[in-house]
Amino acid sequence: MDPAADLVLTGGTVLTMDAARSSAEAVAVRAGRIVAVGAAAEVERLRGPRTRRIELAGRTLVPSFQDAHVHPAMAGIGLTRCPLHDLPPDAGVYLETIRAYAAAYPDRPWVIGDGWYMSAFPGGTPTRQDLDRAVPDRPAFFVNRDGHGAWVNSRALALAGIDRDTTDPASGRIERESGGDPSGTLHEGAMEMVRRILPPTTVEDLAAGLELAQAYLHRLGITAWQDAWVEAEDLAAYRLIAERGILTGRAIACHWWDRELGGEQIDDFVERRRTGNIGRLRSTTVKIMADGVAENYTAAMLEPYLDAGGRSTGNRGISFVDPELLKRHVTRLDSLGFQVHLHALGDRAVREALDAIEAARAANGVSDGRHHLAHLQVVDPADYARFAQLGVGANIQPYWACNDAQMIELTLPFLPAERRDLQYPFHSLEAAGARLVGGSDWSVSTPNVMAEVEVAVNRISPERRDAPPFLPAEALDLMTALAAFTNGSAWVNHLDAETGSIETGKLADLAVLDRDITREEIRTIGDTRVLLTLIEGAAVHEDVALERP
Repeated sequence: MDPAADLVLTGGTVLTMDAARSSAEAVAVRAGRIVAVGAAAEVERLRGPRTRRIELAGRTLVPSFQDAHVHPAMAGIGLTRCPLHDLPPDAGVYLETIRAYAAAYPDRPWVIGDGWYMSAFPGGTPTRQDLDRAVPDRPAFFVNRDGHGAWVNSRALALAGIDRDTTDPASGRIERESGGDPSGTLHEGAMEMVRRILPPTTVEDLAAGLELAQAYLHRLGITAWQDAWVEAEDLAAYRLIAERGILTGRAIACHWWDRELGGEQIDDFVERRRTGNIGRLRSTTVKIMADGVAENYTAAMLEPYLDAGGRSTGNRGISFVDPELLKRHVTRLDSLGFQVHLHALGDRAVREALDAIEAARAANGVSDGRHHLAHLQVVDPADYARFAQLGVGANIQPYWACNDAQMIELTLPFLPAERRDLQYPFHSLEAAGARLVGGSDWSVSTPNVMAEVEVAVNRISPERRDAPPFLPAEALDLMTALAAFTNGSAWVNHLDAETGSIETGKLADLAVLDRDITREEIRTIGDTRVLLTLIEGAAVHEDVALERP
């Protein structure tokens, strides 16, 4: 008889997420690995006197989730400041929260936070005057929910030397009042004019934030991720918690490509990679922003944006890296064995990113880089098949594919009619053979995978379930959406040989959900909670409800 298992989970629906998408009733774990998957009676034979038995009671067991595009370093430090993410998109609520925070921390020289929705403000641009009333005595700096703009008060503008005579940086824009004075909103690279004078954040501060972020992700069943914006000090914080044995998740640190620099920064990435692989930490990826976002007209588009009257503006957004230079940089990174993770939101950025990877393939041959493009808000149909042809992952953030206020008020009116229907083409990409990998972009949106899955399947926001679906022909079925956040993201993380599916011999990275999601009303599947998260069979999150069948 085989040695007894350390753990048996039985009596539920086991979604293995293997190639056949098979299901089972029970799983046994020994020494951190899965040793049996099958019928309850067969798996129960591995029980011994010291085996822990978890009765699933009809609930679902899945491979633990993996987030292929998330910002734990940024989100974690945000949790230690004045976060606005969980608040309703209401300017008054934001200002009251900021005012209360400033009063609670009178000794902090700056009031710093993030997470405001653009849709809470006319035109998506809050004013310095409003923030002045909430924080009159100190500079204040609040990054918006998508990380592409900042709201600042007059003191912050003065300290940064930003006034009516300040020229817009090449990579951003200063929002202005009619007379030319800065209004209080800074887009893209203009944020850096203030960010660079913020009080320094220590490595210990960042490490404490990472611990908070990791715990948050584990509560949602997430055990592996790609941190899509890691600078030198962030990597130092990751190394610190890895060396202390605190990093329980499997983290891929994506070195941040500074678009103000060029290929000279690659040598630094090589050195950081040499020292940045510790325990469950890998620093094997480079993140490049190819463009911005549609809401502030910096996403790179094939066709120009419209103005408020529906007329063409001639503005096609910004390619943050010259397309020919992008080819050169991606080719060199690929030759050095780096994975390249590209932010590509507009259809022109998607094409330029695919062209860069195609150039790398032509120069270097086929590699196992598993390069991937994130966001993919607008994709030209001519490029759908190129993902599979080039072996490029389609890194999707499903939570945005719905008729929310940001889509209705700040996106649809400004896109040409023929481009509006090309948004978030998840089904079309999958049908063309693209490998879908799932990411949240937290703290831009929720890292709750089941909420992401709900939107992927319904194309309706869980925050407004009575809304009409957004381009429902692009919806995914439940198993395809779930696969994006399990074996899809495991593939892009180079972890698929060991995780991402429930199969004998693989690591026991697992999650127990509070219901049978195959029988759940699909419109409310985002209400599903995670009761248990395991990494190599050890619990990193356990809800008291687990033992209450």
